[in-house]
Amino acid sequence: MTITVRFAPSPTGYLHIGNLRPALFNWLFATSRGGRFVLRYDDTDRERSKPEYATAILEDLRWIGIEPAEVVAQSDRIALYDAASLRLRDAGLLYACFETADELERARARRKMRGLPPIYGREALRLTPDDLARLEAEGRRPHWRFRLPNFADDPFAPERTEIHWDDVVRGRQTVDLASLSDPVLVREDGSYLYTLPSVVDDGEMAISHVLRGDDHITNTGVQIAIFQALGYAPPAFGHFNLLTTIDGEGLSKRSGALSLRMLREDGYEPMALASLAVLTGLAGAIEAMPDLAALGERVDFATVSASSSKFDPAELARLNAELVHAMPYAAAAERLSAMGVPEEPGEAFWLAVRKNCVRVRDAADWVPIVFGDLSERPSFDSEDRAFLETAFDLLPPGPYDRATWKAWTDGVKMATGRKGKALFMPLRLALTGLDHGPELADLLALIGRDRALARRP
Repeated sequence: MTITVRFAPSPTGYLHIGNLRPALFNWLFATSRGGRFVLRYDDTDRERSKPEYATAILEDLRWIGIEPAEVVAQSDRIALYDAASLRLRDAGLLYACFETADELERARARRKMRGLPPIYGREALRLTPDDLARLEAEGRRPHWRFRLPNFADDPFAPERTEIHWDDVVRGRQTVDLASLSDPVLVREDGSYLYTLPSVVDDGEMAISHVLRGDDHITNTGVQIAIFQALGYAPPAFGHFNLLTTIDGEGLSKRSGALSLRMLREDGYEPMALASLAVLTGLAGAIEAMPDLAALGERVDFATVSASSSKFDPAELARLNAELVHAMPYAAAAERLSAMGVPEEPGEAFWLAVRKNCVRVRDAADWVPIVFGDLSERPSFDSEDRAFLETAFDLLPPGPYDRATWKAWTDGVKMATGRKGKALFMPLRLALTGLDHGPELADLLALIGRDRALARRP
């Protein structure tokens, strides 16, 4: 059997870090087993689904390193859902309901007052042909519910009916269908909710494993019943914990600051996002993985926490810095060139400044310091100014390399008697305008004699 998984986002907004978690779990699971990853747009919500979001989702996945084997849209597969809906209706398993939202809420309240579970009581099954004709004459349009197989002979007397599966992540799971309302599969306007298209597509596309957040566990019990009603073999299911904010709130598309697109534009590396999305809530330290293959080796579903895991955006900066500090010049060259870094000595520049960058774009702060003129010159007191006059008189002739700094400061130390911070800080301020930064041995070799002399106080 070929392992086939699917990631089924709704193109109603940009992907966020919470969406990235299931996408990566599915991708890593499939690729580690020689399987296939399908991107399937859940775009049956006609009003909110936008083609520009679908395009953005694919772009963001590719930026992370996920390349789907197949891309499909549910809006192109409506005929399949229509056929499945008709089969369920013909079998008496999909029935018309006319209650409004207010009527349903009042019915739930009455059931609670009677000590009954607040689930749908299947009142629509009692409607006579005359009732149906009257409701239709009133202009009411039905929504359609799937009748769960949770009774023996009387649908109004549900009995405990357990659905079991061996969850890939959480082990043996059980859902009692008698505790649930018959799910609505078709809206009043004839459009489909998530459940039926998902089941039909999983069955028709031979999806072998459905890996998703643990907020879908109850849905899985319902969907297994629909798989069976339609004659499909259910896939294997796995449910992992969700990511929440530090305050415990669920991540959503409304949290724009955590969208992949926004984080990408803000200069974060894809593997910083991937590492945090996957490793949060798993055993072991959260560290920046160099690539998806290495990340996949860290994933062990047996170690996934059973409770929600809090996503800390501040961790992104730490992970991003780890990646940038180890990044070879070739990986940063194109972005450095756009900042005005010349090809020669581009690599020497990058190796000098990368340890002072959280994001690659931070290197732009060092471009004018190394290759241009200081926009602001620091001021010095008379004692430091006299020291710097002597120091700049002792600047060695070119060409400069990494050894030049030590030769220069050894001479200045001997001539002035200064050492430690009193020696090095005025020189750093004069050369860079800053009291911190990369090793001056590296910077001086890049700044060169002419630019250094131009910065003489």
